[in-house]
Amino acid sequence: MKLLHNAHIHTQNESQPTASALLVHRDRIVAVGGADDLSGIFPTAEKHDMGGRVILPGLTDAHIHLKNYSLALQRVECETDTKEECLRRVAERAKTTKRGEWILGHGWNQNTWGVWPTAEELDAIAPNNPVYLTAKSLHAGLVNTAAMKQANINAQTPDPQNGQIQRDANGEATGVLLETAMELAGKAIPEPTMNEIMDAMEKAQPILWKMGVTGVHDFDRRDSFSALQMLHAQGKLKLRVLKNMPVELLDQVYEIGLRAGFGDNMLRIGNIKVFMDGALGPHTAAMFQPYAGEEENRGILNMDGEELFEHGRKAAGAGLGMTVHAIGDRANHEVLNAYEQLRKYETENNLPHRRHRIEHVQVLHPDDITRLGALNVIASMQPIHAISDMKMADDFWGGRAKLSYAWRTQLDNGARLAFGSDAPVDSPNPFLGLHAAITRRRADGSPSADGWYAEQKLSMAEAWEAYTLGPAYAANMEDRLGKLAPNYLADVIVLEKDPFTCNPDELLAMQSWATMVNGEWVHSNF
Repeated sequence: MKLLHNAHIHTQNESQPTASALLVHRDRIVAVGGADDLSGIFPTAEKHDMGGRVILPGLTDAHIHLKNYSLALQRVECETDTKEECLRRVAERAKTTKRGEWILGHGWNQNTWGVWPTAEELDAIAPNNPVYLTAKSLHAGLVNTAAMKQANINAQTPDPQNGQIQRDANGEATGVLLETAMELAGKAIPEPTMNEIMDAMEKAQPILWKMGVTGVHDFDRRDSFSALQMLHAQGKLKLRVLKNMPVELLDQVYEIGLRAGFGDNMLRIGNIKVFMDGALGPHTAAMFQPYAGEEENRGILNMDGEELFEHGRKAAGAGLGMTVHAIGDRANHEVLNAYEQLRKYETENNLPHRRHRIEHVQVLHPDDITRLGALNVIASMQPIHAISDMKMADDFWGGRAKLSYAWRTQLDNGARLAFGSDAPVDSPNPFLGLHAAITRRRADGSPSADGWYAEQKLSMAEAWEAYTLGPAYAANMEDRLGKLAPNYLADVIVLEKDPFTCNPDELLAMQSWATMVNGEWVHSNF
């Protein structure tokens, strides 16, 4: 047994909101209270003096691409203020990369640079290597000529369904691939081995623990799930993972009878994941009205509500909920139409109402703002996206941006919030997300002291719940996760400052002093 004492504890348990000591046995919290009382009842417990620090429930990233994030830590960092700096970094990597080997990078944003990059620019700095750089949004990619040759991309290559090969005035491919066109390059890149994926994930865990992350909801695909299972079997998985499954595998999932919740408390099955549209960055999010300055562009809608309902109906028969990527107002509208049908179907067929989610809920039409709460649909949102995207939202959505990243509107209208990062799209550091949620300001204080659309700000208590109780509910684990209470899982972080009382800007540099997952100290400064 471990007795964590001399601490200021925020439990998130309404019946006992604060305490000074916590008793942990194996993977569970046994008791919460005062040090004298607990040490008297359990005199043989191993004592851990917290030195007056703050103890809180561990934080869950409710939307992360764990494999992609882990591998991205090894790639060229392309999230730069200028295109020139990104190209310089690629050139440096080319100097140490063998001829013919792929150079991979991530993070570029043409909206920040003010111009799209091109294959020719990559050719000039890496003529002997195929290069593939994914955009920050993960909805666009950039390849050089060598990569296009390996992917068989040329002027005659047709655009794939729901994707686009960007072309110049002469019809030649520029090197930019949008949405499903990215798969053309992706198929040409040698797949990392299972051992490489596992190694990358294992190395990513300590980074996440230091950020206070004790659990994640993963949205990568089959190889990510395989790697997670193998790490778990070897006793190396030290993050609590909810694994969502891609809709392409729904038939197989249905055939073998895989249901939500299958697994254990460390690794378990979640929902079926569907992409409804693209993203704001490459202007492919599906909108009712055109993007400002692009009168013919309303984004890409992958399917309508009827098709999504059919997927949801089949998933319901397999005991699975739905989790749907929707950015634009039209995409969210179609998802809500499908969920309305799905709720009726569940009721008529005496099926449980599943924990359906919308991932991002990035901008809504005014007529749809109350519908998530009314349908009990989880708003799985990423506060840090607002910090990255606010200028783009103003520039390309105009007045529609008032209802973008609108977590206050969703909370006030009865929707449950589950916050995450979408890493590697943005940093998985939840303290950056908390700062965004309560200030709606960037680190430099922009755009104003009040914040961007300040009426959407949350309190710290509301934001913290969205990183703890919200994800626990989404995972059907609210009876054992998200609180520090007897018989709850011992996922705990220790902080040197209290996020509930410190200056909000101190969150930007905050890290976990110690992190416990499943009753084990996985990171500490003891």
